[in-house]
Amino acid sequence: MKVFPAVVVAYLVGAIPVGFLVARVLGLGDIRGQGSGNIGATNVLRTMGKGPALLTLIGDVSKGALAVWLVRLIDVEAAPAAAVAAVVGNCWPVFLRFRGGKGVATGLGAVGTLAPLAVAPAALVWAAITATFRYVSLGSVLAALCVPLGAVMLAYPWPSVGACALVAAIIVVRHRENIGRLASGTERRLGERAA
Repeated sequence: MKVFPAVVVAYLVGAIPVGFLVARVLGLGDIRGQGSGNIGATNVLRTMGKGPALLTLIGDVSKGALAVWLVRLIDVEAAPAAAVAAVVGNCWPVFLRFRGGKGVATGLGAVGTLAPLAVAPAALVWAAITATFRYVSLGSVLAALCVPLGAVMLAYPWPSVGACALVAAIIVVRHRENIGRLASGTERRLGERAA
């Protein structure tokens, strides 16, 4: 009976729209009307610069970690479900009529709290791909796909492996437009400002 309230808590924490709030506080207004229309750190970087993007990144990672940590206090066995719920909250936040981010930073915080050793090599993949090709989306998708593989290889419990796989699937689905632009050669590289 504790699983349902735990998942609701994780969803609501994940649904806190950090990038939206950062943009509002700093006077940009609704960031969903700027750049790519996304509330994540990459769009904040392109539209507002490094400082606001860093605030957004830290906030999104922290809320993912906080969601899993809080749920562990309620029911430790619900932690895998909480990791997924936090990412769902980030991507489809009730506070913004279900129009949110892409789940990468929140997923990092959530899955990094659930299965930290599986995230470490994926973070290296993200850094290498992003630094080499300067496509944040490509690095994010490939890193996300590495996490469940790492969780299996490191023998994490199957509920945690399943949560890692679901988070990776959400991130890939949320990047489907980016994947299309990567295929067509029209995806913006890191450092390119929004039009």
